[in-house]
Amino acid sequence: MRRTGGHILRVGALLLAASAAASFAATSARRHAQQPDATAETRPASGAAARARYSINLNLDFDAHAYAGTERVRWTNRDTRPASAIYFHLYPNLRPAGGAPSTPANDADEPRLVVTGVRASADEAATSDDARPLSFTVEDGGVTLRVQLRTPVAAGESAEVEIEFRGSIPEIDPDETSLTAHVVQQVGAALRDTRETRRARDTNFHSRGVTLLGGFHPVLAAREGGEWRRKVEPGVGDTVFADAADYEVSISAPADVALFTSGGEVSNAETSRSSVRGFRGAALRSFAVVAGRTLRSAEAEAGRVRVRSVYTAEHERVGRRALAVAADAARTYQTRFGPLDSSLITVTEAPLVAGLGSTEFTGLAVIASAFYVDFDSPSVRNLPEVVREQRSSVEESLEFAVAQGVAHQWWGGAVGSDPAREPVLDEALAHWSALLYIEDVHGEESARVALEDQLRGVYQLYRTFGGEDRAASAPSREYRNTFQYAAIVVSKGALMFAALRRQMGDESFFKALRAYYEANRFEVAEMDDLRAAFAAETPTGARRALLRTFTRWLSERHGDEDIAPPNAQLAALLGLPPNGPQPQQPGRDGNAFSRLGKFFWRQM
Repeated sequence: MRRTGGHILRVGALLLAASAAASFAATSARRHAQQPDATAETRPASGAAARARYSINLNLDFDAHAYAGTERVRWTNRDTRPASAIYFHLYPNLRPAGGAPSTPANDADEPRLVVTGVRASADEAATSDDARPLSFTVEDGGVTLRVQLRTPVAAGESAEVEIEFRGSIPEIDPDETSLTAHVVQQVGAALRDTRETRRARDTNFHSRGVTLLGGFHPVLAAREGGEWRRKVEPGVGDTVFADAADYEVSISAPADVALFTSGGEVSNAETSRSSVRGFRGAALRSFAVVAGRTLRSAEAEAGRVRVRSVYTAEHERVGRRALAVAADAARTYQTRFGPLDSSLITVTEAPLVAGLGSTEFTGLAVIASAFYVDFDSPSVRNLPEVVREQRSSVEESLEFAVAQGVAHQWWGGAVGSDPAREPVLDEALAHWSALLYIEDVHGEESARVALEDQLRGVYQLYRTFGGEDRAASAPSREYRNTFQYAAIVVSKGALMFAALRRQMGDESFFKALRAYYEANRFEVAEMDDLRAAFAAETPTGARRALLRTFTRWLSERHGDEDIAPPNAQLAALLGLPPNGPQPQQPGRDGNAFSRLGKFFWRQM
């Protein structure tokens, strides 16, 4: 990776890295795992008999931005106590905490998921009485669905219900998804310390001819200690959290609309105007759909995994570069961490809103179309030289994003974790893994530069703009915005893994990481599981020092000492106050924002 000389020349690239790292970190719906080959049955997986099973029939009205469907869900009680109710989450109905009450007027810009009926599955109904509709309630502001079962489900037994639902998809203004919007949003977050919260529309929308459906259907809530995880708290990080489940999904859509999902395609019955396509996936923690008439794809083999890049027609060259990165990353992670039971990983572009550079689902990593800049296209060649000079910065940030998106199939996918409580377990580990990809593919010097620009530089920029160092182990709701989240959770967390590697040595470090991966596949891991895996590969006399490293990076505030202090020279050159920019007061002309914005665009 190329570095520009001098503090003043690097700030544009660092702000882009901050924007990319922050938005590539703060995401949507995922908690993923694996899916089968499009032409083969799913490989057997541990605990498969106890996993929930979804069978979904979805009718996608692409042009009306709406859908309707039914899902049959079979749930097995893996606890020791009987359960009399089943809980689901309706993620499209999630609204920011403390916002105005939901009304048709202020809800038009958000997705909506409505449950129209619930009944016992026909296979479960032994009598006509059993086939009657089941009682259900929608709670927590429309986010939690409670289904009352007719009889309790004993430990080890199963229940199967059918749910009818329909949904609406908001159309997002293309201006909200442009590269300019992404940059301005991140600069604004840096200067104003704006509080942000992920919105349901971030991952359920239509824009620029592309539809993304994240958690579009009722999703079984996760279980922990015999209790349902009923509460969903919006924050700057991910919100979707679910146990691994098996999916069979049939989607009816216009024949000319391309469909790509978390599962592999197993059937396609077309007519002149519509088609019904079938998809299947095993051990998925989410199921997402990307649809569009202009979407294209290319594929490559990477060890035991097939990778696919999806892109719009005008971004083919960038999409094919993303494919090469995804293939190299998948090879690296299979070698370093262990095999992935998935046989397909898809990386796709989509017009994500400003502030969200990427979002990952099981088997499907989505990257903002704003970053798919083809510098060889005539339109870019006609732009000013100061824009074209940033080619390496944009392309390197996109490469890093693709690599970390693929890494999420291992961390947060195969190995599940709670993104709201312990975001370090997937976000930080996935970003450190992207650094490992750079090292394996481009060499140690490129990895050192990537560490400076994508991780250490982001933290220093955050501190230079007045952000306070803080613990990296806090729940995601406690971070104010994506800029802070990237600097603390992503940068500090990822650099902790670099420190552990130096402390333990490669042999013990990677042995511990592989053991952690193998022990927690298809399960939900916690920080104690990670600590235990690393302690097991550390001599007894050195374990106290190892645990101190975890504490120092995750719970204490040594970022200025361990990473980098605020850059006083850069602050002075940008005309920022010594302690960072202050919140704007009414009547101020926003000179700090203006100076930085003009300077950034000179560099961009």
